[in-house]
This record gives sequence, structure tokens and C-alpha cells, in this order.
Amino acid sequence: MNDNEARARILINTQLTDQGWNIHDANAVRYEVALADGGFADYVLYDRRGRPLAVIEAKRFSIDPRFAAAQARRYAQQLGVAYVFLANGRETQFWEWQAEAHPRPVKTFFKQDDLERRAATLQLRRNPQDVPTDTRIAGRYYQIACIDALCREIGLGRRKLLVEMATGTGKTRTAAAFIKRLFEAHCITRVLFLVDRNPLAIQTIDALTEHLPDYPAYVQRSGQRFQDEKNITVTTLQSMVNIYRDYSPGYFDLIISDECHRSIYGKWSGVLKYFDGIQLGLTATPCVAPAADPGDDEDQLFVRDTLRFFEVDQPTYSYTLKQAIADGHLAPYQIYRAKTVLTAAEGGFPVKRDELDWHGMDADTRAELELLFGTEDTIVVDPSALERRFTIPERNRAIVREFRQVYDNGYMDGAGVLRKPLLGKTIVFAVTKRHAATLAEMFDHAFADLKPDPATRYADYVVSDLGPDDEADAYTKIRRFKKDKFPQILVSVNMLDTGFDCPEIVNLVFARFTRSSILYQQMRGRGTRKLPGKPIFTLFDFVGVTDLHGDADTWGEGGVVTEPARKRYQPRRLLGLDIHDQIDPASRGWMTLDEDGKLVIPGAVEARAAELGAQFEAWLLRQTGLDAEQERWLALLGNQIRANADSLDALQPEHFACFHVFEQLGGLPGALRIFGGPAPLDALLAGLNAALFGTDDGSPPRPGDAPAANR
Repeated sequence: MNDNEARARILINTQLTDQGWNIHDANAVRYEVALADGGFADYVLYDRRGRPLAVIEAKRFSIDPRFAAAQARRYAQQLGVAYVFLANGRETQFWEWQAEAHPRPVKTFFKQDDLERRAATLQLRRNPQDVPTDTRIAGRYYQIACIDALCREIGLGRRKLLVEMATGTGKTRTAAAFIKRLFEAHCITRVLFLVDRNPLAIQTIDALTEHLPDYPAYVQRSGQRFQDEKNITVTTLQSMVNIYRDYSPGYFDLIISDECHRSIYGKWSGVLKYFDGIQLGLTATPCVAPAADPGDDEDQLFVRDTLRFFEVDQPTYSYTLKQAIADGHLAPYQIYRAKTVLTAAEGGFPVKRDELDWHGMDADTRAELELLFGTEDTIVVDPSALERRFTIPERNRAIVREFRQVYDNGYMDGAGVLRKPLLGKTIVFAVTKRHAATLAEMFDHAFADLKPDPATRYADYVVSDLGPDDEADAYTKIRRFKKDKFPQILVSVNMLDTGFDCPEIVNLVFARFTRSSILYQQMRGRGTRKLPGKPIFTLFDFVGVTDLHGDADTWGEGGVVTEPARKRYQPRRLLGLDIHDQIDPASRGWMTLDEDGKLVIPGAVEARAAELGAQFEAWLLRQTGLDAEQERWLALLGNQIRANADSLDALQPEHFACFHVFEQLGGLPGALRIFGGPAPLDALLAGLNAALFGTDDGSPPRPGDAPAANR
């Protein structure tokens, strides 16, 4: 062997050791295994009974390992093994050569247990197209057609699948029946079911337990390890981000991503890509290639990143809201449109300096508005900015009055027909926590005559960004809203927009504007689930969101809600504040629930370790051009960051000498060699310190400081 190939072997040995292989045990790993044709297999991996599992063909750095595929397949045929790894120390390819035409890249080698488990299924594996769908779980025609399409794609060798299915049409049931079909075909033994939030994990585990009693499922929570004895792991990205590297890429055979938004296909996509399993995405959002009119930027990024991640230009299977309503599986809806005079003002409306509560503003908002007013007494405001920097109390009162009036008396549509909304559970979409609390109090006061006693809340509110002054029982409120008579109205900020399943919802009130078509459709979907006695639901639009998104399925419109009329001004400038409001899962995903669904506040050290661990993983996923050995060193560094979270405030090159885990790898000299010398290592640590601690040396930024890269 030349030096490059010898170096590659050293790295391969290290990577095998990292995955639990004892490279000194000839019963587990053997080198230069002689074959009948006179050749030698570089490595052969064995199971615990001494039977060969896989061949590793090692090449030097400069050779693409895929070029050795034919040679490795010949060795695998002679040894009677189904699996081949092709590696050069910097990249690794995995190949099930009897079933696939080409190898595929994996992060590293599989653990012995994972290879044994996969090999065991080969003896029993069937084509999933030959296994029927359990129609007791998913018996609707489109559900069966969807599962058939997915199995057909798998039969063709495709490993990335995307399903678009309208909210309320049974995505989870369809997924459960698909999982069962693959289990019965012996194509899989472990499933990762990824959801967006902890409440959805609880909702999903309930459904899977009901539909798949023979395949144990559990919710993996932050800080907990995977339960090897269970077949299905339900979790969030935030819960697994700090532990996934402890497992081999072969741990999961199927990964299902359910409504996990753009972050899962963007900055967090590396977590999903780590596991070598069939990837299935489930979304209720129409997911087609962008049209000539790009619309909302975040929507287009979501579509682009989703299609790119699943390597398709359209969903594998699609069942739309329009189809579902036409088929009678979802409730149709009517829209009541009404705007206040100010909200309806074309081109914005005037706000005078003396109309604002300057004493109630924080310093940043005050400074921003002072700059905008300048020497003028009036500015013109975009209505979309309401409730973000300032509020108009009379506008909120007018919305509540109008809702109660229509709730009691109905409204006359354009054809002269009196239409009434159903009386029952109502979701109100608000802008901010203060806005939600204000509306909840106003609705509660407006419906006081329908309360059994003054202490009962007819209306309540829940918000996503639980702070120190928030109640810790937000999910208790949600469960009470679903199961109890009161509250009848729940005002939400980012908590009920997506994934919330409550068929009793008969009214949706939009007091929040969004330019995102994706978010609008998700919010609208909260009312589509059918229920006996629910022929229709009503969408109350007080902000013009249905006009923006071209939702013309309306059977009647309300008039203009009254407010003191004002002269319409020609706008000189618009004050647009935080108009875009696409949901960021990371803002709400760090909440941990106990078995009863109550919020658990972790200890300071655990919270700090989880926070730094997530920031580290996000930083690592953004790095490009790293080879396998550099990634290994950085993964070990990440473990040390978590372990020392309570005392660590900066990373220095000397940490490669004082962290004992690096001693056997050569300490600081080894790090300098791996990362190319002092300057590249310093630059790497500077970027990491900026991501974790805010500056390149870990110290808080000081007024007048130069950027970290220049200090």
C-alpha cells in the first residue's frame, strides 16, 4: 500500500471503531480475506455468529470509491454477502448489489446490529406491491391509491417519496397502513416518524398505537435515547438533534416527515440525510414547482427545498382540498368578509403622533417610530402592521361586536338568502401574545350571557412562545378546548395554525394577516374535518386574507364594520412592520412534555447543553467541504461542548489538548494536521464561537467592537 491508501485504511479503521466494531477481533472484522479467484477482499464484516455480512473495498483518497463497485461485487458474490461498502476514508458508499443498480452515499459504516437486522429481513423480503393494504386502517379509494403508488415507486428502486394530502383526509392513517404494508413485506424493521411539535407527537402516537398494535411505538423526548426494542420512534427534530450521531446510518429503514415545514428541508436537512432509510414526506400544502408569479418568498423556498430534498418535480401522489370536498370527505366552507374602515383603506391609513401610546413602547420601537415620523405629525401605515408595533382598541372591539352579531343573527348573502354560522367551537387567529390576550378578554365579555358563571372562561388564549410570565399549561388549555364545553373560543398565536385536529371546529376567525399562501391554507384546514351535524364551517375574514389568496368559495359577504370615518390620505410612505409571518418551528420546539402532556422545565445545565448542542448541530450542517475525518473530529467536539456546557464560554485550539477524548487522536497536533494548520483551525473555531457564543472569542459583543473576523 502507498501512503495515501495506508492513511485511508487508518481512517476506515477509526470509523469502524466509532460504530462499535472491534477491529482486533477476527470474529467480527477480517482483513485481506483470500478468495477463490485469487483476489483478496480488503475487509469482511461478520455477524455475532461468525457469518459474513458485508465486504468493504478500500481505495486511496484520490480514487472515487464507486469505481471499485464491479470488483467489490465480485468479492461479495464469492462470499455470499448481500452488502458492499466502498470507502476511501473520506466518503463511503453503501450497496445492496442484488437489488440496486448503483451504490448510494452514506455518512459512515453501519453498526453490527443494524447490518444483522437488515440481513435478516432479506430472507423474508417480498415486493410490497404483492402485499395488500389493510383497508380497516385506510380504506378510502385515494388512500389505497396513494399507498399503491408509494409501493410501486419502492419496487422501482426509488427511495424518496412525497405525498400531498389535504388536511383532514387521513394522512396519519394512510401512513400507518403504508408502514404496516412494508412491515408485512419485510422491507423494514424500524421507522422514524418525525413531527413538528410535541403535541403532534402525542397525537401521532395515539393514532399509531390504535392502528398498529402489533408494532410498538413510543415518543422519544429530548435527552432520551432511542428504544431499540420498539419498532416506531415518534419524535421532533429538536428532541433527536443531540443524539442522532450516537447511532449508525442504518438504524432506521423508513423515515416519515409529517408537516415539518421548510426548516427540515433547509438547515436541518443534514439530520434527515444522516439516516439511510426510505424517505417519505407528508404535507397538506400544495407542493408544485413555482409558477411565473413567485408570490410569497418563503412559500417558494418551501416548495423549492421540499422538491429538491425529495428529488422530484411534483409529489409522488396528490389529493387536494378541492377533491376532498367534492368527494364528501371534508366539510365545505363559507366566507364572511368584513373589514374595519381603517383596515379597508386603500394604500394605508394615517396615524397621528398623538394617537400612539409612546409610554407603552420599548426603546427600540420608540426609536424606530421617531425616525419614521421625523418632523411630521402623521405617517401612513400599512394595515398589515396592526397589532405588531401598536394597536387600535376600537378595531378589536368592532371585530368582536361584528362576530357576535353574525353569530346570533346570521347575514344576508348577495342572493338575499339569510345564512348563519354554526354555533360551536371557534378558533381565532391573532398576531401577538398581547393581541391574543386582548381578544380573548373581549370575546369573553361579549359572550358573558352564555357562560354558566362569571368565573368560567368562554374565551381563552394560547401562544407558542411561552415566557416566564406565561402559564405552563398551554396544552392543558388545548385539551380542555377539545374535550370540555368551555372554552368555546380559543385565541391562538402559532399554536393551532398547523396540525391541530379538532373536528368540532365550526368557525375560524382571521384577525391576523399573512401573505403566505402555505400558512393560510394550513390555518383554513383547521375547520375542514367533518363531524355529524357539521355540514359546513364558516371562515370570518376581518383582515382581507381571503382576497389576497384568491379564495372565492364564498356564499355571502358581510358589510363594512363601523368605525369613525376618517379622511382618506394619499400615502407618502408605508410603515410595514413584520409583515411576513411564516412559522419557525425552532421558536416553539424546545418544550418538553411529561407523560401527562405537561410542560417540564429542564434544569439550567440540561437546558444550556441542549441549546448549545442544537446551535452546534445547526452550525455543523452549514459547513461544506468537510471530509469524513474532519466531521468525526467536529462531532467529538460537539459532544464535549454539551458535556461542558455549564462552564464553557469559548472554544480555543488548546481544547483539543485538554479534552481527553482527543488524546488518542493526537491532541492539538492532530487537529492542526486534520484541519490544515493554525490559520484554518483558528478560522473554523472563530465561526463556531460566533455561532455558539456570539463572538469569535466567546465574549459578549461590546459597543464599538469590530466584527469578530477583524479583531
